Amino acid sequence: MALPTIFNLCEPRDDVRRGAVQETDFAADLAQVLRGDAPPDYRDPARFFANTHPTRGLKNLLHAVCARLSGSSEQVGAIFRLDTQFGGGKTHALIALVHAARSMREVPNAGEFVDLKLVPDQQVVVFGFEGENADPANGRKMGEGIKAFTPWGEMAYALKGKQGYDLVRASDEQCIAPGAETLRELLQGGPKLLLLDELGVYLRKLKGQKQQAAGAQLVGFLSALFSAVETTKNAALVFTLAIGKGGIASDAYAAENEYVGNQMAELESVSGRKATLLNPTEEDETPHVLRRRLFQTVGDPQAIVDAYRALWRAHQEGLPPEAVRPESAEALRASWPLHPELLHVFTHKMSTLENFQRVRGMLRFLARTVKQLWDARPPQTYAIHVHHLDPSMEAIKQEIVTKLGQDKLVPAISSDVAGTPQQPSLAEELDRDHYAGLLPFGSYVGRNILFHTLAYNEALRGVQRPELRFSILAPGIEPAYIDDAAKRFQENSSYLDDRTVAPLRFQYEANLNQLVKRAQQNVDKTQARNELKDRIKDIFGKGPLELVLFPAAPSEVPDGGGGGDGRPVVAVMGYDALEVPAEVDDVPELLERLYQYKGAGNDLRKGRNNLLFIVADQPRIDEMKSKMARRLALEGLIRPENLQGLAEHQQLKIKEMFEKSAQEVAIAVQQCYRHIFYPTRARLPNANVDLGHAAIDVQSASEKPGAGQSSVVRTLREALKLRVQGDAPDKPSYVRDRTPLKKGQISTATLREEFRRDAALPMLIGDEVFIAGIREGIEQGDYVYKTGDLLLGKGDPFAAIKIDENSFVFTMEHAKAQGIWPRPVPQPGGPGPTPQPPAPGAAPVPGQQPVANANDIVGEGVLKEALIRVWEEARKRKLGSIKKLSLQVFEGGDVFRLLGGVSAIPAATKRVELEGSYVTLNDGEMHVRLTGPIDDAKPVKDFLDPQIRAAADAGKQVNLEAIYQVTFNDGLSMAGDLPEKFSERLVKLSSGLVHVRATAEG
Repeated sequence: MALPTIFNLCEPRDDVRRGAVQETDFAADLAQVLRGDAPPDYRDPARFFANTHPTRGLKNLLHAVCARLSGSSEQVGAIFRLDTQFGGGKTHALIALVHAARSMREVPNAGEFVDLKLVPDQQVVVFGFEGENADPANGRKMGEGIKAFTPWGEMAYALKGKQGYDLVRASDEQCIAPGAETLRELLQGGPKLLLLDELGVYLRKLKGQKQQAAGAQLVGFLSALFSAVETTKNAALVFTLAIGKGGIASDAYAAENEYVGNQMAELESVSGRKATLLNPTEEDETPHVLRRRLFQTVGDPQAIVDAYRALWRAHQEGLPPEAVRPESAEALRASWPLHPELLHVFTHKMSTLENFQRVRGMLRFLARTVKQLWDARPPQTYAIHVHHLDPSMEAIKQEIVTKLGQDKLVPAISSDVAGTPQQPSLAEELDRDHYAGLLPFGSYVGRNILFHTLAYNEALRGVQRPELRFSILAPGIEPAYIDDAAKRFQENSSYLDDRTVAPLRFQYEANLNQLVKRAQQNVDKTQARNELKDRIKDIFGKGPLELVLFPAAPSEVPDGGGGGDGRPVVAVMGYDALEVPAEVDDVPELLERLYQYKGAGNDLRKGRNNLLFIVADQPRIDEMKSKMARRLALEGLIRPENLQGLAEHQQLKIKEMFEKSAQEVAIAVQQCYRHIFYPTRARLPNANVDLGHAAIDVQSASEKPGAGQSSVVRTLREALKLRVQGDAPDKPSYVRDRTPLKKGQISTATLREEFRRDAALPMLIGDEVFIAGIREGIEQGDYVYKTGDLLLGKGDPFAAIKIDENSFVFTMEHAKAQGIWPRPVPQPGGPGPTPQPPAPGAAPVPGQQPVANANDIVGEGVLKEALIRVWEEARKRKLGSIKKLSLQVFEGGDVFRLLGGVSAIPAATKRVELEGSYVTLNDGEMHVRLTGPIDDAKPVKDFLDPQIRAAADAGKQVNLEAIYQVTFNDGLSMAGDLPEKFSERLVKLSSGLVHVRATAEG
């Protein structure tokens, strides 16, 4: 069963799903709630508690404070301190106290939070002081023309108006803390709830002399206030400190909060008065708080947790050690649908930033993310990860830049993580170029690095590779893609910290990559073009082919061969002059002209089969030019005067980059110059000349950087167009029928020129294969060779084969007809005269071999040609019909292609003799022999055909021949066009060499 996604199991709240959550919905402000002008989610007690998760700390706080205000015997104290990091739910807890004190009985789900019997029946006067709203320099307007400069000034007015303020006016104006008796007088007359929030922020504002005095008096005020509250019935004080475990603060107001904390500890020690410590939201409860606000329903994640646990175990070697601990799976279960690493980033990194209020900030990020996810519903989404926080959303980007004050990261975000449609970022380019059709791994990596960078302390900024894998890994995701994307991102990022030991994190200033890019933009284009041309020349100039670089006219390309030794010529076309798309279906006009003509006029080129072209791939030209410009930029940067301004690790890095750049240029050149146009009768569909096309595989082009000809040679050999030393020659009978040798004789030099002329023949490097073909023809009895007094025929020992105009190759039929072979028997009395070869151009002889049976007709050659000879000879002899037909096939590929056609011949008995062997992909040897009815060959074909094709594609040796024997029940009539129709059906299946023997009926 398919693993359910978060979209199957979770339903967001309606306002989240619709994107109707407003900025003010997450801006908890105690002062606004007290005034009654807060947003509805905070102003309305019912809505507030409906969206609030009843954490342990919050329930304990409401129980303790309500018990004190109502005078219950269950009260545990009068003074309460909320300790948690900035944004950890303190203000939210204070607002909950305000609603509980004023109108808890009107809340439908009040029982989730506090026993209503503890809620005070009397009206409670609530005072709230927020350090963020305090204005110690200018004073805050209280009403009735009064301005308060201190917490005690604000409290006095809030509790008893102008009369109350007059009690402390002097203390407020002189910034001197009032005594406990004065404060006790303010607390008389019914339940009083005093809330002090963000005292650390208030201290930060006290910079002038007067304000510093007020700061020194704050501790005295708190001491007096503690005394007054503790001795006043139904009075409660709740104050907050952004201090975590161990009394240590790590947010932007750490120094101030620790100062207050230390002073309070000393005060408690001296006075014996201790505040009851409470934490409204423990860290393990944060996911519940977030889920309550974001989701209407959350299903059972057991199957998903099990899948993640199995995944972490399977890849534990590349993950942090804690990934496979049982606690990690429990953490996922507790936080789901939020991934634990997402919460870790929020609570341990981003929460240390000055402006990040933890729960509030998380909700702002997550509300937008949830809406985007449910709108897009990306596949394989089983939890909400760090990489789902998308800075390409303007609202998310503004949270980072404006709310968190990280505007210095704007260049890094735009360059590396989230760009624009006109200027995509590095991550988006990686997704487009390397992960199209897959998950956007480039963006996943970039976003993770960005959000792991958002921390106040240097030691917290960034992410290590194992943590990155853990953060991104999910069911259906292969870790290799994560590693590949991280590697590409690190190599190309403009703002990642480029120190060797640094974690993956962004810097405000550009790194070496950006420095190189800027230098690259200043590279002289003419110099880059000249350097690139020289590099192309080096890459394609070494090898068995003669290089012609960037020809523009036929006169620049030698005819027949290069280097004075007839080597095949490879013309590498200039990338500025000619380029082709990735998919090619015709021959560019410039190539047609270079291929057809030689010299300055319209003289036709003779050696067309000895010329091939390499053309640049249009989509890869810019990459090639960029790599060359980058190398030149690096060459300039490694000069001593430029290195001096760089850090030592950057100096080492830039030297390493320069050393690698030579190989990078070579690879880029060979991947760009991957289109080969070569002579062949199987021309491109829209071509006007005999040129075909082969594209070098990009990966293959990169195997030997700097040795460009090796890929060209390999590709042409795989296409069976090029032969090198050690390759098997073409069948002698095929060469005979493709060249003037079919007339009976030809000089070896002229025959060699045919290989350089005829596009139907292979292109030869060296003469070894050519000579091997002549020797094979002699050994098989197809050829006779003569040079001077030397005569070689079948059965003769080896002798050297010369390639010149005075050495000749004869067909066996012609040699016999001219009395050249067999050798004349010596006459008694001395050797007889040696017959001389006829002059070149002697009259041709019939193509049929002499046969013993007068009713047998033999034809050999390409199937169509061989059958035409048989039909013509049968009609010439005025034969009525053909009784038997034997088709001997020499080309392995044609053996099975003809099987179906022969099998379909009606009114005939068909038999087959099949024999051959091939080398398997694992270098084993397979031999096969079959003689029998043609139907027996069909299962053999089904088994062997894919094996033989695979072996041939891998360059393994394949030898397979067959003889198909057809006996026509009533004979194949020679009258009308029946034989031609018979030929037409068969030749569609084979274009190779076939020996045809027909037995006729008179």
